Amino acid sequence: MTAAEAAPTAESATPAPSPASVEPAPGATPPRNPLVARAAAELIGTALLVAVVVGSGIQATELTKDVGLQLLANSTATVFGLGILILLLGPVSGAHFNPVVTVAEWWTARRGGAGVTPREVAVYVPAQIVGAIVGAILADAMFGEPLVKWSTHDRSAGHLLLGEIVATAGLILLIFGLACADRLQFAPVAVASYIGAAYWFTSSTSFANPAVTIGRAFTDTFAGIAPGSVAGFIGMQVVGGVVGLALVALIFMPGRSAE
Repeated sequence: MTAAEAAPTAESATPAPSPASVEPAPGATPPRNPLVARAAAELIGTALLVAVVVGSGIQATELTKDVGLQLLANSTATVFGLGILILLLGPVSGAHFNPVVTVAEWWTARRGGAGVTPREVAVYVPAQIVGAIVGAILADAMFGEPLVKWSTHDRSAGHLLLGEIVATAGLILLIFGLACADRLQFAPVAVASYIGAAYWFTSSTSFANPAVTIGRAFTDTFAGIAPGSVAGFIGMQVVGGVVGLALVALIFMPGRSAE
């Protein structure tokens, strides 16, 4: 999903940029990196992302009882943390940190675009899930919380499930829309900014990520989700991913050549 480099013309004296000079972003997995390195990047990146989300939530509840301020602190930390992680690990694995993004990229590759292979999906997704669980446990450990305590935050209401569809569809539209528009260099800022905004404009506070949803079930803190709510959230995230890809196909459909 990286933009194709223009072929040099005979009149051009400047060589085209080498592939190594193009930094991938979400949806742009660089094949030059060994699969084990990419899997490690996905595991560590997802773990740190969840640690940021859960840890900042715990910190916020210890500093103030105002729920609005708690959410502001949580969302602000997530924006900065996610942006840094994409910037750092994007050139290694594409910085998916999200099974919906990984599967969506596989789907675009299956239909003739650039993307991950089924083997890579089979490695990425478990790495993301394990990383999310490790991140939640790490955050609990840093704040002296029980390492594993199932969340009691029920999030099964219908309006929250609708929020997950909207949040995930918007995320997929953003990532793959940037790829179609050859603007992936802006992904660290754009994706982090979108997630920060979606914290506030969606009723679910924008989990938009099955791995993160699973990880957040392991902590009974501000950012947790009850295990009984996990399946519903993941189901709606899958629906949102499909809707997002449909919107990408509709909005960025190739133009017809002139007759």
